[in-house]
Amino acid sequence: MINNILTISDLNVTFRVANYEFTAVDAFALGIKKGETVAIIGESGSGKSTTALSILGLLPYPIAYHNKGSIKFKNTELLNANNKKLQQYRGSKISMIFQEPMMSLNPLHTINKQIKESILIHNKIPINKLNKRVEELINLVGLKDKDKYLNSYPHQLSGGQRQRVMIAIAIANNPDLLIADEPTTALDVTIQIQILQLLKDIQKKLGMSILLITHDLGIVKFMAKYVYIMHKAKVVEFGKVKQILSNPKNKYTKSLIKSQPIDLKRKKNFKPGSNILSVENIKVYFPIRRGFFKRTIDYFKAVDDISFFLEQGTTLGIVGESGSGKTTLAQAILKLVDYKGNIIFRDKVFKNNNDVFFRRNIQFVFQDPYSSLSPRLSIYEIISEGLEINKIGQNKKDRIKLVIDTMKEVGLDHTSLGKYPHEFSGGQRQRISIARAIILKPEIIILDEPTSALDMNTQLQIINLLLKLQESKKLSYIFISHDLKVIKSLADNILIMKDGKIVEKGATHSILSNPKNKYTKSLLQSSLS
Repeated sequence: MINNILTISDLNVTFRVANYEFTAVDAFALGIKKGETVAIIGESGSGKSTTALSILGLLPYPIAYHNKGSIKFKNTELLNANNKKLQQYRGSKISMIFQEPMMSLNPLHTINKQIKESILIHNKIPINKLNKRVEELINLVGLKDKDKYLNSYPHQLSGGQRQRVMIAIAIANNPDLLIADEPTTALDVTIQIQILQLLKDIQKKLGMSILLITHDLGIVKFMAKYVYIMHKAKVVEFGKVKQILSNPKNKYTKSLIKSQPIDLKRKKNFKPGSNILSVENIKVYFPIRRGFFKRTIDYFKAVDDISFFLEQGTTLGIVGESGSGKTTLAQAILKLVDYKGNIIFRDKVFKNNNDVFFRRNIQFVFQDPYSSLSPRLSIYEIISEGLEINKIGQNKKDRIKLVIDTMKEVGLDHTSLGKYPHEFSGGQRQRISIARAIILKPEIIILDEPTSALDMNTQLQIINLLLKLQESKKLSYIFISHDLKVIKSLADNILIMKDGKIVEKGATHSILSNPKNKYTKSLLQSSLS
């Protein structure tokens, strides 16, 4: 314990909301030595992030409080320390990388300014040394074109680039401990492995310890020496990663390991039908403008002459790294962006943006259900909105019945009709999004990374739900994902996209077992299992 960088003992975190109290972390204990990586894994709501935020005193006090426990950084007690004392450690001795960099970076400041601020909070150094340090950091995280990135704003960078910036800010003052809370959740497989390897390389150079918060067993295997399994606020099992994953003792740990979707068996009680959707020569070009008058000098080819078909009752997986054109292609199919080419649904070319038949029969489920569900609308209002637009149901009573029946289909309690999105977990919100889509009885659902932000157990539940709905309703899916395990579980056929083009396509099993394209091979090699 003396050699530990961080020692947590008997930690309790309780939240007080109105007259109700609940325990978020119960009797948690952990030790991290210098240069060591320790992982905490568990489903959403298990207490992982709450534990991490407790270390730096970032919980919403006094709503949250600790009635017992100890958090020692080296020999200094941090639990219940005053803000002045904690400020000495935040970003200096202990840094944190959050799950969503876009929420952590200031949209109004350049990357250069934000990195400099992180240094100047703890160090007063001359401008020439400050500039040199910023350049060192930006190079260290692999953003080689320093002028381009330093003068950019967060929205001008990709998800992977923003996460690299967050790492640069986190290590700016050479911390002894780096807390990484789901640092790669929303990143594609190639960027994910780059970020994780980057953390490993920086750890080796700086000799820092890492506390990794994740729901992904593949990441744990790649990064950590020790792992703590959390479930319902408690540590249910801990030890060396290899030992835990090869011979788990706890029931919940066993369920986590079994939650890998790769071994799912897909069953269909119907034969796939004819082509329900044809995409012909779709092009989406965005103008590149320069100069004072913003003249168009060229075009960015987001989707470049793509054609494919979707067979009725099947799932087409679309895979590729961020910026490959996957989501833009989906938006083109829904006519949410301008395109050239033809979208043909049941032998009818989709031309009019107000085509009610088309809109009703092709629905969309977004990556982040929290941002796609209006916080001002109740669950009933969200799910029933399409019914009212399409004038389905003779009266409100009919619509309420349809909503209740649909909620049952997706595994939601109909007594929650009057609740709002923030009152639900991530998995429940995604079920609400699916309910909103299927209530119109569409023939096609486009799903854009619908499981990327979910823990493994919840992810498996959503996948099983989608398979069940597909079987019972003969739905056709276009499933966009960077997770090859999920694609393998769901997709009959697959498209591999890169730089707006299809580089490989075919039956999922054939492509994943015997890829021909160099890029496809690199995707498979980058996938953590």
